[in-house]
Amino acid sequence: MGNSYSQIFIQCVFAVKYRAALLRKPWRYELFGVIGNLINEAGAETFIVNGVEDHVHCLFRLKPSLPVSDVMKVAKAKSSK
Repeated sequence: MGNSYSQIFIQCVFAVKYRAALLRKPWRYELFGVIGNLINEAGAETFIVNGVEDHVHCLFRLKPSLPVSDVMKVAKAKSSK
C-alpha cells in the first residue's frame, strides 16, 4: 500500500518483584536512562521513562514491524542486571 503512515504509541508499566520499594532516589534516574537507551536499541523511540520506588512507566513509539513483547523483553532483561 503506497503512501501509508502509522504511529503507534505504547505506554507500559512494569513493577519490581513483589512491588518492593527497591528503586532508590540516588540511582533511580540513572536506571530510567538505561531503560530508555535499551528501548531505543531495540528499535523503538523513547519519549519518557519515569516511575517511583516500586514501578516504572515507559512511553515510546513503536515501528509497525516490531512486536511490543520484543522491546519489553530487551528492556526488562538487561535493566535488571
